[in-house]
Amino acid sequence: MSTVMKSTNPTTSDPLMIDGVAYQSRLLVGTGKYRDMEETRLAVEASGAEIVTVAIRRTNIGQNKDEPSLLDVLPPDRYTYLPNTAGCYSAEDAVRTCRLARELLDGHSLVKLEVLGDEKTLFPDIVQTLAAAETLVKDSFRVMVYTNDDPIIARRLEDMGCVAVMPLAAPIGSGLGIRNPYNIVTIVENAGVPILVDAGVGCASDAAIAMELGCDGVLMNTAIAGAREPVLMASAMKKAIEAGRESYLAGRIPRKRFASASSPLDGMFF
Repeated sequence: MSTVMKSTNPTTSDPLMIDGVAYQSRLLVGTGKYRDMEETRLAVEASGAEIVTVAIRRTNIGQNKDEPSLLDVLPPDRYTYLPNTAGCYSAEDAVRTCRLARELLDGHSLVKLEVLGDEKTLFPDIVQTLAAAETLVKDSFRVMVYTNDDPIIARRLEDMGCVAVMPLAAPIGSGLGIRNPYNIVTIVENAGVPILVDAGVGCASDAAIAMELGCDGVLMNTAIAGAREPVLMASAMKKAIEAGRESYLAGRIPRKRFASASSPLDGMFF
């Protein structure tokens, strides 16, 4: 877990550090499922995100020369691209996809690894994820890895050399919110790399809760792209991430069974 910096202005003095690079936004957003490229651009801008994920197997970033490219609306000199292996069901496919992304993006080595185990639930295949992560780290990729909310697996992925671990809050696209906050907190408390919730966020309060649990950031796509008003939801998510982080830094009061007066009577004259 990154070191908490005490500050009255977290957005400028408390950056998200990933692989030695500082980012002011702790919200990472996907680029799929929007109605068109223009809506993608507007939503990403409203989110304030600096890191955008792109599914190499589904999105054109130059491999299809005669089709519109995402690079035209989200220029790489403004955003950090995070190629992901969405749609891969084996370690071999995931590694191949990452190598294609590195070729298309001129040697770019920061990738998001996800290896799915089931088409219905989209839960990660942990055995294949571990195998792919090992290969990619040895091949000098900087791996941010999607996994389940198992603290043991999270630690193993960190020990293997992944630069960030991204446990799910709930199944991809479900919008169920954080189903097991205790596991997320355990992962955060024992981590030496950034922990970002990935998958399952449905609304702004879900994002704020993730940040209040101590997560370094949140990655989302469907929660924004699938909203009735994606651009407005992107703006809401930006504010939620910032509020949740400030709340975490400020330190909440303890939960108590009974009321505690804001103005105690002790020491008063009657």
